[in-house]
Amino acid sequence: MDLKHSRSVKLNDGHFMPVLAFGTLASDDVPKSKAAEATKMAIDVGFRHIDAAYVYQNEKEVGQAIRDKIADGTVKREDIFYTTKLWATFLRPELVRPALERSLKNLQLDYVDLFIIHIPTAMKPGEDLMPMDASGKLIFDTVDLRETWEALEKCKDAGLTKSIGVSNFNHKLLEMILNKPGLKYKPVCNQVECHPYLNQSKLLEFCKSKDIVLVAYSALGSQRDANWMEKDSPILLEDRILNAIAKKHGRNPGQVALRYQVQRGVVVLAKSFNEKRIKENFQIFDFELTPEDMKAIDGLNRNFRFIKLLFFADHPDFPLRDQY
Repeated sequence: MDLKHSRSVKLNDGHFMPVLAFGTLASDDVPKSKAAEATKMAIDVGFRHIDAAYVYQNEKEVGQAIRDKIADGTVKREDIFYTTKLWATFLRPELVRPALERSLKNLQLDYVDLFIIHIPTAMKPGEDLMPMDASGKLIFDTVDLRETWEALEKCKDAGLTKSIGVSNFNHKLLEMILNKPGLKYKPVCNQVECHPYLNQSKLLEFCKSKDIVLVAYSALGSQRDANWMEKDSPILLEDRILNAIAKKHGRNPGQVALRYQVQRGVVVLAKSFNEKRIKENFQIFDFELTPEDMKAIDGLNRNFRFIKLLFFADHPDFPLRDQY
């Protein structure tokens, strides 16, 4: 098997997705230019899967970085697996393709490799990414996600994206798509929060049974962004057991947390704009956790979410009410 595919997983539509991805989300206080620098560093280190989104508001910079690395001969376009996401204000079917076209224009690319529904909780359409009323409550929209999905299928047929998937879906929402009459393409993946404190074992089992890849975000805990998480949240990378396993392998706890996901068949996002950590995060292919290590890390699960998505809790399609 060639190296390119040995570090990839085959999706249910025949395309290959690299199992380790570089995440491009940055908190508001980070200058946009940092996203370009970090993406270039990541590609230089060996990352080929770049996870991005319209709502991160840095696709121009990330696209520029990818094109620079193509121009200097480091990679070809087909070496890069680029993911973008359909934000919640664009879930009405007629808004789906224009939203993807906007991302492509920002990126100055002809296609993306993966286009996913970012979150199932539709919000009022418009330029405002978090539309709020006078009292500061989000303004929701009512959309049939099966119709949104049909619009994604059309984007795939039009060659604007190679694969389509979802994010932040629970098993009931996934089943609604899978059981849709006239379904043309299954989602290739479901990207959700997943780490040793929230190992998503039930959702992972469900996804595997449907040939859907689970993709883990916040795999190292999370950027401690006060807008999205409570400041007294536990610090995953300070976990005693993770650190003991890391020490045994001569690794750091972040590398162990990433390796854990890859060994259980989960595609994992690693997010850092720090050059040393970007390098370390890629160095997970030359060691293996033992079955005992895996069992010990499984034992850390406490169903703890760093990202509770409480802004969306009153939405009828809020995904976190159910156990998985």
